[in-house]
Amino acid sequence: MRMRIAHGRTGWSGLAALATAALVVVSACSPNPSQSPAGSGAAAAASGAPVAGQFCSGTKIVFFPGGTPGGGFETVVYNGAKAAETAFGPTVTYQWSDWDPAKMVSQLGEAIATNPDGIAIMGHPGDDAYKAAVDEAEGKGIIVTSTNTQLPQLQAQYATSGFGYVGAVLHDAGMALANEAIRRGGLQSGDKAFVWGLVAQPGRGERTQGIIDGLEAAGLTVVYLEIDDATNADPSAGVPAFTGMATANPDLKAAFFDHGNVTSTIPAYMEAAGLDPGSVYTAGFDLSPATVQGVKDGYINLVIDQQQFLQGFLSVMQICMTDKFGFSGLMINTGGGFADKDNIDVLAPLVEQQVR
Repeated sequence: MRMRIAHGRTGWSGLAALATAALVVVSACSPNPSQSPAGSGAAAAASGAPVAGQFCSGTKIVFFPGGTPGGGFETVVYNGAKAAETAFGPTVTYQWSDWDPAKMVSQLGEAIATNPDGIAIMGHPGDDAYKAAVDEAEGKGIIVTSTNTQLPQLQAQYATSGFGYVGAVLHDAGMALANEAIRRGGLQSGDKAFVWGLVAQPGRGERTQGIIDGLEAAGLTVVYLEIDDATNADPSAGVPAFTGMATANPDLKAAFFDHGNVTSTIPAYMEAAGLDPGSVYTAGFDLSPATVQGVKDGYINLVIDQQQFLQGFLSVMQICMTDKFGFSGLMINTGGGFADKDNIDVLAPLVEQQVR
């Protein structure tokens, strides 16, 4: 069943209320008292009583939204997690990482030391960097699940303990963006395309590699630049790098930006480089108020919508469902839709509410 959003006005509190009502059906899935589901709260649900509202009360969760408070992408992730916290009743604390993979790993260690029931991590550091800490957490009975960047090895190892994934399938999303931009932008073999991404990051770099693979398969020439730490944390720091690249490549036909907050800064990059709207076909990831305006003004041509609200909401729900009912890890792909000038007016009110 597909639910229609009336006039684009359903805010995150409304989504939380809908989810709470929907969870009444969980009563039909209450565990058999003769079984022993995983999670510290599982036994309490064995009575078969209807489940709704604050069914996850008493569960302690540490949640990683990503970058910095107030950042365009990560704020929507945070809002999703807060909506689930409101709907289901766990106690959630939040750890911001400045999109720094090393910081994410150290924060996981700090979170484990507080002995929560579950931790929702961003997967940017990759399987190898996270393995020791995730093994420690799982050994202590702490549920771990990931968002935004998949950790396939750890997910396979601990799926039965609730390790799931909510986010885009990264390499597929990168290729989808490249292929859609080629089709819509009329790009041809031999054209030059700029890609600004994060290939050097294990796991997270798969999305950038997907863009490159899609462009090169179509015969385009790729000019690649790695997003440096300063631009990763503050996209405005990347203005000199972009203007230098644009000056060195006056025959550029397209530009791809593999970072939500960097995508929202495309108009500033284009203006600084003296590029008019539409002179270069631009494509990136994630919706924000600045990105919506960039699409309306013609500076941004195509965006993949990761629906990052769901990354926050569903990862908190994952931990609650595992802790209370012993459910295994869910694999949820949130990155299937595109936004452009044709549908941006429909999405804009939800973006303003920081739901999309």
